[in-house]
Amino acid sequence: MISTQPLHPGSVLESPRKPLAPNAAHVWQAALGELQLQMTKATFDTWVKPTFALAFDAEGNVLIVGVRNAYAKQWLENRLYGMIERTLNHVLGRSAEIRFVLKTREDADGESAAETYETTRETLNGATQPTPPNAVPQPRNDMNDDIRSPRRDVPRNVASPYTPARGQGSTLNPKYTFDAYIVGNSNRLAHAACMAVAERPAEAYNPLFIYGGTGLGKTHLLHALGWIPQLRGKQVVYVSSETFTNELINSIRTQTAEDFRRAYREVDVLLIDDIQFIAGKETTQEEFFHTFNSLHGLNKQIVISADRHPRAISTLEERLRSRFEGGLIADIQPPDFETRTAILRFKAEAQPMAVPSDVIDFLARKIQSNIRELNGALTRVVAYAQLMKLPLSVDLAQTVLQDVLQQTPLSTEQVVNAVCEYYRISVDDLKGRGRNKEVVTPRQMTMYLLREATGASLPQIGEVLGGRDHTTVMYSVEKIAQEIEQDDQRRREMLAIKERLYNGARA
Repeated sequence: MISTQPLHPGSVLESPRKPLAPNAAHVWQAALGELQLQMTKATFDTWVKPTFALAFDAEGNVLIVGVRNAYAKQWLENRLYGMIERTLNHVLGRSAEIRFVLKTREDADGESAAETYETTRETLNGATQPTPPNAVPQPRNDMNDDIRSPRRDVPRNVASPYTPARGQGSTLNPKYTFDAYIVGNSNRLAHAACMAVAERPAEAYNPLFIYGGTGLGKTHLLHALGWIPQLRGKQVVYVSSETFTNELINSIRTQTAEDFRRAYREVDVLLIDDIQFIAGKETTQEEFFHTFNSLHGLNKQIVISADRHPRAISTLEERLRSRFEGGLIADIQPPDFETRTAILRFKAEAQPMAVPSDVIDFLARKIQSNIRELNGALTRVVAYAQLMKLPLSVDLAQTVLQDVLQQTPLSTEQVVNAVCEYYRISVDDLKGRGRNKEVVTPRQMTMYLLREATGASLPQIGEVLGGRDHTTVMYSVEKIAQEIEQDDQRRREMLAIKERLYNGARA
C-alpha cells in the first residue's frame, strides 16, 4: 500500500485545499515492479519501462504518466491498458485511473509544479492534445486489421529514404508487430532471429537474411523488427528493392545521387524487402553493394528478405551473395495445421462477429498455401455472413469459397506419378539411390514441385523420396529453381508437368 504525503514539485498534483495525494513517482515505481512480472521482457522494456510519472490528481483519483511518442501512447492505451489499470488499483488498494500524455522527460523536468498541474488538468478535462510534429493522422483500419492494432496517430520519425518528389519515405506499418505475429514450427527461427536483432541491432546477426514464399510473413517480420529500435531513437529505414531501384534511377536523372547515398548510408537499421528484384540490374546491385559495405563497416544493422535462398537468386552478383551468406539465413516455410489454426483464431478476434471453432478448423484444413490467402478467406466468409445476415457455418464457408475449394489439394502421390510419367521412369527408380542423370534430374524436379505445389516441409519431402535428408531436399529445390530461371528447357519441363497435374490429375 502506498502512503500519502504532501506535494513536492514535479511528482504530485495537489493544492492546499485538496486531500493529500500519493507520491506519483512512488506509485508508478511500485506499479512498474509488478508489471515487470506480468509481461515479457521485450514488451516491458519497449513500452512500459520508458514511461515516467508526472502527477497524481487526488480529486479525480487519476495517475498521469508521461509517454515519449504517439505510437507508444497508442500501444499502452490499446493493448496494455487493462493490465496496467488493474496493477495500479492493486498498488493503491483502491480504484483509480491512469492517463497517458505525450511528454519527454526533458520537458517534464523543465516544468514547474504549476505548469505540470495545468497540463494534467487539461488532460483530465478532455482537452484536445496537440498533434506532435512527428505524427500524422492514420485512417481507421478495416476488417482485415488486427483488433489490437493502434488506431490513432502513427509516428513518422522513421528515417526517410531519399524521395525528392515527396520529401518523405516509407513508414513502418503499425499492424505489423511481434504481438500480432503467430509463431509456429514453420517460422520459429526467423521470428527468434528478428527478435534478437530488434533487441540488439548489429550485435546479434548482421546481416540477417530471411527467405520464404509469397504471403508467409516476411514483410510483417521486417516491420516488427524495425519498431523496437525505432522507438528507442534509432534511425530505421524500410524499403522494397523496387523502391530502392526507382529512387536510384531518379537520383541519377536529377543529379542528386549523393543525397540518395546519404539517405541510405546514414541510418542505424536498413530493412530491404524482396531483394531478389535487384538481380540482373547491374547499376542497382553496384549501388547496393557499396551501401551494404558502408553500413556494415559502420556496424549498422542490415536485414534483407527474399523469396528464395541467396544461392537460388540466379543473376545476383557473387559478391552480394557471399555477403548475404556471411550472416544468419533463416527460412519461413508454409504454416502447418496448428499454426494456421492459431493464426485464424487470432484474426477472428478482429472480426465484427464471432467465428465458430468448426469454421476455423475447416478453413485451416482447406487453405494451406499461405497466410495471406488464409486471412483473405476468413475475411470473405465473415463479410458475406454479415452482409447477407446469415449465421456463420461450415456450409456457408463452403458456399462462399467454392471457387477456391473446388480443386482438391494435390497429393504427394499425384506429383510423383506426374513426374514419372513425364520423364518415363519408374517410381522405384525415382525413390531409389541411383545417381545417373536420367533419375537425378526427375528426382530434383519432384522435390521442387512437391515444395511448390503441396507446401510439404523439407523433411516430409525427403521422407516421400526414400528417406533423404532435408538438406539434400533444400539443395535440390534451390537448384531446380535456379535452372528454371536460366534454362528454357528446364522451365518448359516444369510447366509441362504442372499442366499434367492441374489439367489432368484434377480433371
